[in-house]
Amino acid sequence: MSDHALPLTRLIEQFASLPGIGMKTAQRLAFHVLTLSKDEVEQFSKTLLEAHEKIHHCEICQNYTDQPVCSICADPNRDASIICVVEHPQDVAAFERTREYRGRYHVLHGLISPMDGIGPDQLCIKELLARLQDGTVQEVVLATNPTVEGEATAMYLSRLLKPLGVRVSRLAFGIPVGSSLEYADEMTLYKALENRSPL
Repeated sequence: MSDHALPLTRLIEQFASLPGIGMKTAQRLAFHVLTLSKDEVEQFSKTLLEAHEKIHHCEICQNYTDQPVCSICADPNRDASIICVVEHPQDVAAFERTREYRGRYHVLHGLISPMDGIGPDQLCIKELLARLQDGTVQEVVLATNPTVEGEATAMYLSRLLKPLGVRVSRLAFGIPVGSSLEYADEMTLYKALENRSPL
């Protein structure tokens, strides 16, 4: 990296600090930025600043929006009796791509992870509990990832929510469609058996 001028080195380091960007990709992006015109660079930086300044949490579901309430929460055709709880805003986007789920969402913005110093108070849990007060919500689907932290968060939420009289369900996990059983690991097979459904 010392072969590069200091501003270029800093630019590469900034790109490399982004999730999923390795050093080679960071270098490629940095060199591409240098090929842009000054107007294009100014527009790019303006767009970054504008997104950072104008995007905030929805007052209801905590998803990202530039309005007080996001378009999903504002949609009267969405089923308000079911809430799908996810870790991050990008999980909402993944569910929306299926075009099958018509309920509402709640974004936690993370998972309980004592090793990383993240407890329930750092997540958007109190906002979720507030949404259950008027009796509209009948079911909460816990859609956290099947990791240690995801399972721990789902169990914690389940214990909090069940006494409130709502149905609490968990996403089914198991064998992906189109895959072969011989290549599935033990935990995937166990979850597939545990979550089997009648035909």
